[in-house]
Amino acid sequence: MYPHILLSVDLGQPESQRKAVEVAVAQAKAFGSVLHVVTVVPDFGLSIVGGFFPKDQEQLALEHARKALHDYTAEHIPAGIQVQHIVGHGRPYEEILRYARELGIDLIVMASHHPGLQDYLLGPNSARVVRHAACSVLVVRD
Repeated sequence: MYPHILLSVDLGQPESQRKAVEVAVAQAKAFGSVLHVVTVVPDFGLSIVGGFFPKDQEQLALEHARKALHDYTAEHIPAGIQVQHIVGHGRPYEEILRYARELGIDLIVMASHHPGLQDYLLGPNSARVVRHAACSVLVVRD
C-alpha cells in the first residue's frame, strides 16, 4: 500500500520525533517499504544575512546534517528496513513536498508539536505539507 514512505525528522529536537519515527518504522515493516528519511537545513534567507557567516558555512552545515542523519537513523531505525538518507536545504515544508514529488512518495510521516498562536497565523510546516501534498500525510503529535 505504501511502498515509499517519507519520514521527516528535525534533528534539532530528537525527542519530539520519537513517536513519528515509531509510526514510520511500523508502517515500513508492515508494507515492506523503503523509508526515505529527510532532514532540512534552513538556508540563510536574505543574502545580507549570509554575509555574516563564513563562505563555507552552509556547506559545513549540510555535511554536519548528513552525518547526524546517518547517526540518527543508525540509532532509531532497526536493521532490515531499507533507508534512504536525504538532507534538504531551504524551507522545510518546501523541501519535504519537493522530495515527495520527486521520489513518488506514497505516505509522508512527520511529527508536530501542539500549535501555539503563531502557528495559527503563519502555519507550521506540517500544516503546509498537509495542505499541499499529493499523497497521504500522517501527522503524529508528540
